[in-house]
Amino acid sequence: MMRHPKISLATNPASLKPGGYQPLRLSSGLLIWKVFLSSVAFTRHNRRPVLFILALSLLSAVEASDSIRWRTRQDRVDAQIEAMDLQHLLGRIATETGWSVFVEPDTSAQVSVKFKDTPSNEALKLLLGDLNYALVPQKEGSSKLYVFRTAFQRATLSVLATATTDEEPKSKAIPNERIITLKRGSKKTIEELASELGAKVIGKIDGQNSYRLQFENEMAANAADKALAGSQDASSDLNYAVDHPARLDRVSSNMAIPFPLKPRVSTDGSQVIIGLIDTAVQTLPKDMNGFLLPAQNASMDGSGPTPQNQVTHGTSMAETILQGLSLAPKETEGSSVRILPVDIYGGHEQTTTFEVGRGIYTAINSGATIINLSLSGDGDSKFLSDMIADARKQGVLFFGAAGNEPTTALTYPAAYPGVVAVTAGDPRGNIAPYANRGSFVDVMAPGTSLVQFAGESFVISGTSASTAYVSGTAAGYKATGQSADQVEATLREALAIKPVKPRTGKP
Repeated sequence: MMRHPKISLATNPASLKPGGYQPLRLSSGLLIWKVFLSSVAFTRHNRRPVLFILALSLLSAVEASDSIRWRTRQDRVDAQIEAMDLQHLLGRIATETGWSVFVEPDTSAQVSVKFKDTPSNEALKLLLGDLNYALVPQKEGSSKLYVFRTAFQRATLSVLATATTDEEPKSKAIPNERIITLKRGSKKTIEELASELGAKVIGKIDGQNSYRLQFENEMAANAADKALAGSQDASSDLNYAVDHPARLDRVSSNMAIPFPLKPRVSTDGSQVIIGLIDTAVQTLPKDMNGFLLPAQNASMDGSGPTPQNQVTHGTSMAETILQGLSLAPKETEGSSVRILPVDIYGGHEQTTTFEVGRGIYTAINSGATIINLSLSGDGDSKFLSDMIADARKQGVLFFGAAGNEPTTALTYPAAYPGVVAVTAGDPRGNIAPYANRGSFVDVMAPGTSLVQFAGESFVISGTSASTAYVSGTAAGYKATGQSADQVEATLREALAIKPVKPRTGKP
């Protein structure tokens, strides 16, 4: 499964002793986040996207001989690094130690070092060279490492843990479940078929003839696959688990960014609806809340309790979509774009590809023409692929998160042909060190978003945020009258990842 975005805290820890560190200044924080939000700008004259900081290039591959081993219990570190980018190094440190790592935006360095059996504090000095850092223990949870050039308070950009291998994750198919789709002309009802197969119907998609069946055990489910092979009545597909997206932590200072758009009521049927297939969406800031439509629920057993004191992943994606919308060509007198929240988790820690499909179906039946899928896994579902392909033929646009593993492994639904796969970029225009860069990836967008909830600020990093930015931007284009094909072509061209130029050996 995709490792969902690691959500990080950008704050001034109270445990830091005074002396040289000032409280986080709002003006500097706003400047940092405006840089991220202006990664894609749009000219007023031709309304075509122009990339300012996404001077696209792939990260340099790390040599196989590069290694770091952090023995936390013994407080000893071994490292052998010939050449490693700072972002990748910090990702490896986060992986080895479990620390939450933050870096000052636009800080870069190449690391080359070799040592063995070195205390961790000395190891950090050797690894980070001329850079400043602060390692802050926490009363609860892991320590926080801040890396910076100018000031501690500016180390606000979270660094996600970096995988150490390119092995594809194992799929998480639910062993005793299947998705059964009745074929046209089937002579059997789902109840009759379930009875014959010895299964129980635990979910359905009205109008789609697709059902979630639960069997007594994996052996019974496998027997059903064999019984339906070549059947004229129904097809069988695996149902994969989809993990709950990670939650966010608070930022101690409020770093709210003004939102310039106002919702406009559409009287000519031109309203553009974005289906947000995610966790529950809470009340948004007052200048954004008018863009929300009444929420729908497509989870297995209905809506569960929504957290009151913790922002949900769905809420953060809704705000990020609107930030992306604000960067797109503007409609006159406000925007007719709306977000339709569709909860596929219902307060649970997991959902499945069946619920993802039901969420998509619910959104499209409610008028959505853009679908945001800030989630993914490695389970290749024909059921979901076919549904997306059919909807794409009807003009529905899909945007999916490529995944937060720095590998080339396929992730779904982003890898399906009908989905625009979005990866994350850093402020310098490179693919973020934590993000997937497989051949299926289509476009790149900023990988960090600042959101507001209950008067507080939160930071999220990952391809989930990148996907939300692009969905919002796409909606802005569609609202100006462009067709789905025109919108997709425009974004694919403007945000395409340029190939890395081959090395010539010359400096």
